[in-house]
Parts: sequence; structure tokens; C-alpha cells
Amino acid sequence: MPTVIRKFNPPVSVGERRRDILHAVTWQVRAATWSPPTDVYETERDYVTRVEVAGMREADFEITFEDGLLLIAGARPDIQERRAYHQMEIRFGQFSVAVPAPGPVKIESAHAEYLDGFLTVTLPKARPTFIVSEG
Repeated sequence: MPTVIRKFNPPVSVGERRRDILHAVTWQVRAATWSPPTDVYETERDYVTRVEVAGMREADFEITFEDGLLLIAGARPDIQERRAYHQMEIRFGQFSVAVPAPGPVKIESAHAEYLDGFLTVTLPKARPTFIVSEG
């Protein structure tokens, strides 16, 4: 089990103090599964989910689509060495992301790509939205 060393500098504002307290508490009460930063957006033809999770391989992800819900799961391994942290923000272990599809999709045409620390899952829309430009 790693040792966590945390230096405390008095925050400038009440908001910063509250954030520091909540951050300290989350270090002590961590859920077994965490959620990496995730963006969900759409283009004319696709719904796109982009997950930031470096240090993985494409084969390390489990991606499923069930009842209109995109589920992404995996485990980022930790380095097995004894160490004393001075700052600890990078999460390891089991993670999962659940994203509801904003609309009907053609799941048979879906694809995923892992590149430069980002997993991108593209779900083609069942009915593409065509943007009509004036002019």
C-alpha cells in the first residue's frame, strides 16, 4: 500500500478551502471503480465518445452497447514498487464509463480506436442529421 504525503497550504478563499477538504476526503474514501474524463459529442453522422485514459492498450478495454447504453470498462495497472507520494492524482485499477446514446444508432457500423491516450468510440446515427445552411 503506497504512503500518501500531503502538504497543506492555507487556501486563499472559502471555495478553495472547500475544494481542498473534498479532495482530501476523496483520497480516503475512494470507490473501487473510477471514471476517467469523458467527452460526448455529435457530428452530422455520428455520436462520439472520447475517454482520456493513458497507459493502456487497445485490447485492455471492454466496450459494449446494450439497451441504448454505451459501456466502457477496463483496468489501468499500477506500478508495483514501494513509494511515498508527495502528490497523487493519477488513478489506477478498475474504471468504467456509461454513456446513454443520444439517439438511435447503427451499432453494426460502430468502431473504436485507441490513440495517444484517448479511446474514441464512434456510433453512427441511424438517421444522419443534415445541417441546412442558408444562402
